This record gives sequence, C-alpha cells and structure tokens, in this order.
Amino acid sequence: MEQVLWFGWFRADIVSQYATLFWHGLQMTIAVTLICIVQGTALGLAVGLARVAEARHSPAKQLCKYLLRWPAAVYVSFFRGTPLFVQILLIHFAVLPLFINPSDGLLISGEAARDLKQNYGAFLSGVVALTLNSGAYISEIFRAGIQSIDKGQVEASRSLGMSFPRTMYHIVLPQAFRRMLPPLGNNAISLLKDSSLISAIGLAELAYAARTVAGAYSRYWEPYLTISLMYWVLTLGLAYGVKRLEARYGRGDSR
Repeated sequence: MEQVLWFGWFRADIVSQYATLFWHGLQMTIAVTLICIVQGTALGLAVGLARVAEARHSPAKQLCKYLLRWPAAVYVSFFRGTPLFVQILLIHFAVLPLFINPSDGLLISGEAARDLKQNYGAFLSGVVALTLNSGAYISEIFRAGIQSIDKGQVEASRSLGMSFPRTMYHIVLPQAFRRMLPPLGNNAISLLKDSSLISAIGLAELAYAARTVAGAYSRYWEPYLTISLMYWVLTLGLAYGVKRLEARYGRGDSR
C-alpha cells in the first residue's frame, strides 16, 4: 500500500489498513464498558446497602453485622486496596481456571469448558475483574450517598412501620441518587479507560489493536494516537450524558 503522510510524519495508510481491527476493538471496548457499568452499579448498590444494613433487635442485629457489614467491608477493602491489573491477572490465571477447567472445573468442565475458555476466557475474566473492582468503588458512592440523607427521615419512616428495604427504596435512594450522579459518572469514565488493561490477557479491544499495529510496523504514533482520540471521544460522550442526567434529575436537590 502506498504511504499516505499527514502533516509530513503521520502515516494515515497504517490506520486505514487496520481500520477493521480498530473498529472491532472499539466495539469490544464499548461492550465491556457498558456491561461492567450495569453489573458494577448493581453490585455496588447491593454492597452499599449491606454496608449500612441495620436491625433494631437481636438476632437480626448480629446477623447484619457479621453476615452483611463485615463481609462487605472486607470485599471493598480488598478490591480498593489492590491494583486492578493484579486483579485481572489473578482472576484470569487463578480464579477462572478454578471454575472453568476442562479436567476438574467447579462449574464447567470437559469440552464445553475448553471451548469457553479458549473463545471467551479473556472476555469473561476482564468483565468479572472490572465488575468486581468497580462494584467496590461504587458501593462507597452509594454508602456515602445514603449516609448523606438526614437520619431523621429514616427514623421517621421506621417509626411508621416501614422496613429497612422499603425505607431505602421509597425514602433514601431517590434523594441520594441525585447526589451520587457526579461520582457515578466519574466512575463510569474511569471504567472506560481502565478497560484498556484487559489487553494484557489477550482481549481484542482498542489497546490490543494498537499494540498489534505497533508490532507490525514498529511505529507507535499512529496506532496509539488513534486509540487516544477514540478514548477521548468516548469519554466526552459519557461526560455529556452524565451532565444531561444531572440537569434532569438534580433539580430537586435542595443542597
């Protein structure tokens, strides 16, 4: 292919030759990000509620402490206190083979495990690692948002006979959600950028595509500048979406 130079140094022909690879990488990056945002938010909500769970009387009071608050605190501490890259490697090379293994997988074994691990192993490991990591951070966002609501409202609802789950669903979470939107948006943007780490275990997303092109041509400006612009556009799109959500749902917050 004939060389096409932009600005005298940028070889556009390299990008055009591997346009399909970049496009597939972009699709994979978006898919992983969306899946992990949804799953991480659901997990973060569950863990955040577990962090603030309480009961008035025994033995429910002790059960909330030892079966909900303490395990949730350990989970959050581990995934916030260790590098995401290490978590990805741990899940891909240690945890996933424990459950999906052709010989003795706890969940799936045999030929199905071999095919699943070969074709979707990196995808599963990456999604699980990013979901668990983002869930830990999102749980703290939910916990802080819930605790920012005046305790008097919680006590009033409980005095009216509402259970803890109903109090959270009808009273606390609708108000806290407005205050949690900015940090949730920031977490989504961080998740998008952190998805590039999954390329280390072979998932064909944007960073993997750039590394492939760089290895083929021994040129680095073109592939890495290309994916940088892609990440930038995706980040701007997420930021715009969060801003619109804040404008729509943040009007009722009196703070």
